[in-house]
Parts: sequence; C-alpha cells; structure tokens
Amino acid sequence: MNVLVTGGAGYIGSVVVARLLEAGHDVTVIDDLSTGHRDAVPDGAQFVLGRVQQVSSTLVRQTFDGVVHLAASSLVAESIADPQKYETNNVAGTRHLLEALLAAGIWKIVFSSSAAVYGEPARVPIEEDAPTDPLNPYGASKATVDQMLGEEAARHGIAAVSLRYFNVAGSYGTLGERHDPETHLIPLTLRAALEGKPIAVFGDDYPTPDGTCIRDYIHVVDIADAHLLALGVASPGTWRVYNLGNGEGFSVRQVIAAARRVTGMMLAEHVSTRRAGDPAVLVASSERARRELGWVPRKPELDEMVADSWHLVQRQQQ
Repeated sequence: MNVLVTGGAGYIGSVVVARLLEAGHDVTVIDDLSTGHRDAVPDGAQFVLGRVQQVSSTLVRQTFDGVVHLAASSLVAESIADPQKYETNNVAGTRHLLEALLAAGIWKIVFSSSAAVYGEPARVPIEEDAPTDPLNPYGASKATVDQMLGEEAARHGIAAVSLRYFNVAGSYGTLGERHDPETHLIPLTLRAALEGKPIAVFGDDYPTPDGTCIRDYIHVVDIADAHLLALGVASPGTWRVYNLGNGEGFSVRQVIAAARRVTGMMLAEHVSTRRAGDPAVLVASSERARRELGWVPRKPELDEMVADSWHLVQRQQQ
C-alpha cells in the first residue's frame, strides 16, 4: 500500500512509519515539526513539512491507499488552559483532512484516538461500548473526531478505524519519547534517576492497593503494529473502535519500582496533591482487537517497556 501518515515525526508516528516500511509499504509523512522531530522520520519515507490543514496539496501529487492520522495536540493540562487550540488542531484539522480525502477519492483512515474519551469509567476493564465522558478538552476532541468518523462512514462510505490507546511506553531502536515538555511517567522517572532527583507522585490517596493511580501500559511497537492490522481490515461504510492495552494495570509506585530494578538506582518519591482530572484506574479490555484484528501484545512486561526506554535515554545522554 501507499500510505500517508500525518504526525509521522512524533513518538508513536515514527514507529508506525518504521513498521510500515519494514512491511514493504510506501510511506509519506506530513508533519509540521511543532512537537515531532525531522530526524525521527525513518529513512525510506518521503517527508512533507506541513500541517494537516495543508494536506490537500500532498494528496494531489500522488495517490494513497489509506491514511494513518496521528497529528494532534495531546497535552491534557494545555487543553484545559487553551481549549480553542484543541478544537482548531484536533477537530477542525481532522475535518479538513476528511474533506481532502473525500475530494481525492481516498476512503480508508486509521485514527489515533485515546482512552481519554472515557473519563472516569464506571467499570474496568473498559470495553469499547462504555460511555464516553471525557474530563478535559483533549479527550473531548478525540471523542468528537471519533463521532465524526462514524458519521462519515455512514454518510460517505469511508472505511474508518479508531484506535483508543491507553498508556504508550517503550522505544524502538533509536525511536522513542522526546517530548518537550515531558509529561509521561516512565521518561520522567528515568530522567529523575539520571539526575538524582525525586520523582513526583501526584496523590497517594486513591482507592487503589498502594494509593496511587493505576494505568494500562502498552509497548509502542504493539501500538504501531495495530495500525498495520487496522489498515488491513478497515471496511467501506464501517467505523470500528478498538481499545489498545494489555488488560493489566500498573500503579505509579509499581512503575517507579520497575525503574529502580532496571536502572539499579534508588529513586526517591515526592508526594504531592492529586492532579485535576486524573481517574483512579484506567485499564483496557482489548478483546475486540484480539478477536477482530488478530492483535496480541508481544511486549506486555512492564520491566521490558521501562528497559527499552532506559536504553534510549542512556543513548541520548552520550
């Protein structure tokens, strides 16, 4: 296939591009590099500097069999402070992309959605038919695009798949997390280990076994491979949603303990108050993805995810 990847210079996008290339597909990346990195785009992919709102000119130049749409603003705190940015970049940007795809005769799209659409779930593990009740504008923007894809599939017959990621972790070779600012627990913990500083724990009074939040961590390679499978099964006139997680949660303190094991360093904790909008437990049911996509996580171990990230952090320090 000839695949367009929006946001392909970012953390997840770069690994998706790498796996598509390894599978023999032709790949074009469009990214404005506002959060991505040009050197993260794997060799062999064509690169176009631009925003999703400018994608029409890229579509005119060549014919694509499908699109993987990862370009988005993705910071929860920022979305609360500047909700209009998330409406503009995530919702309006995707609407423009869909209009451009239809005009170009491209009918297949795999969308990077999020577990943030569920908010505080009534039941875990979370299944795809759980109510969407996002706690912040970031999650709301993803839920709005999901709804948009369902409407476009019914109205225009596009083949659409939404992949709702839980907590993505790990690295793939030289490709990994390089966020600025960094907000994800594993790289923050490893950075604290390198710098000999305590790691912040936001709340230790949640209704969980050790009082800290529990999240479902999934290796970035497993996430990337789900995109390839979704491209293969996307069906015209159908919108399908798949949760991507291991089905097992790890608490903040379990992640910190894994970092201690992997690095061999003592990590102090600094406990502060809860952050607004942090659910106590988010764990996925990925049975639908296993059943319909044939997707099974190959790297489910927390220590392996932390170790892969640690190897990359050490390499970046050299």
